[in-house]
Amino acid sequence: MQTYRLGKTGPDVSAIGLGCMGMSGMYGPADRAESIATIHAALDSGINLLDTGDFYGMGHNEMLIGEALKTCKREELIISVKTGALRDPLGAWNGYDSRPAALKNFIAYSLQRLGTDYIDIYRPARLDPNVPIEETVGAIADMIKAGYVRHIGLSEVGAETIRRAAAVHPIADLQIEYSLISRGIEDAILPTCRALGISITAYGVLSRGLISGHWQKGQDGGKGDFRSVSPRFQAANIDQNLALVEELRKIAAEKQASVAQIAIAWVAAQGKDIVPLIGARRRDRLTEALGSSAVQLSDEDMAAIERAVPKDAAAGARYPEAQLKHMDSEH
Repeated sequence: MQTYRLGKTGPDVSAIGLGCMGMSGMYGPADRAESIATIHAALDSGINLLDTGDFYGMGHNEMLIGEALKTCKREELIISVKTGALRDPLGAWNGYDSRPAALKNFIAYSLQRLGTDYIDIYRPARLDPNVPIEETVGAIADMIKAGYVRHIGLSEVGAETIRRAAAVHPIADLQIEYSLISRGIEDAILPTCRALGISITAYGVLSRGLISGHWQKGQDGGKGDFRSVSPRFQAANIDQNLALVEELRKIAAEKQASVAQIAIAWVAAQGKDIVPLIGARRRDRLTEALGSSAVQLSDEDMAAIERAVPKDAAAGARYPEAQLKHMDSEH
């Protein structure tokens, strides 16, 4: 497994990271034992970057990771935590809180659930419209001085916010959705990050399974599956989006790879400053994703992929409108 430095001042991380959100119910029920086995398999493969959020399963995800890591050497791991999202007992979303006092409260709970005394990368999940980003970053910088955090990250923010944050403290990475059918960062956000020496940790590289080659029309992920409200999976859009997958499948067949491997390899090929986060929650899906590292895409392959899935070819937004309103990266 290759490793890359996150940003100019961040940690060294594996070329692929493991996104753990799906292990806590965002895509329907998950198997606890299989989730833990998948984390262990990822670590055995050379993955050292584990991504979570304190609001994934209202703390369930952090406790799951904490259980999985009891037999691991903490210093060999990079744990990335998103914070600030507010939820109620039913799982509904109630906005964001990135006040300094709130962040220091949130991290105390995260440290307890994870069973560790520091977090490698700590980041606000979204921009809190009521708190200047300078205050949020400053509060995390205070936690670095206190030894509770090693590096600062951002998530789903726009170019101006990135510049303002970086003026307060070095930023290791921006976590943001990036895939063949979600390429909005290429216009302003990615150039800004590169100018400032900030890496990208790309989530949604398979668009929540839509371009994995495994999703079928009419498939039901079960209660609580985000895809039931995701615009790109709705009846008005699904046929157009799955048609793109079929075009990608032709290229995958020629390369003797799976559709998912082509999609992940495409993201990885965009630069060494972009680290794909793989949302595998089963060992077979993890194995498939890891196979993407053996897929070499030539200039001709990249051009063929571009023809098969042109920029902005997807039908539907990447989030429901109500959630897009909270995303600084979309404004």
